Amino acid sequence: MDDNNVLDRIHGLVDEEHKLRQQLSQGKISSTEEHARLQELEVALDQCWDLLRRRRAAREVGNDPNSEQAHSVTEVEGYLQ
Repeated sequence: MDDNNVLDRIHGLVDEEHKLRQQLSQGKISSTEEHARLQELEVALDQCWDLLRRRRAAREVGNDPNSEQAHSVTEVEGYLQ
């Protein structure tokens, strides 16, 4: 997955987040459904942003960015902020 693929995935997840909020405001889904899916989207976005940052860092130091893989949800969500 190259940087553009990661960015496309990020944009797709953000678009889905906006659609969920719109569906909630239109009464098409419940707040429980929205909340559950938003949590899933947040985790996926965290993984994508982490991968993109690591790809850029690898490139910056002369390493192959394609050797970077997405870290597990547990690892990404366990990072200290």
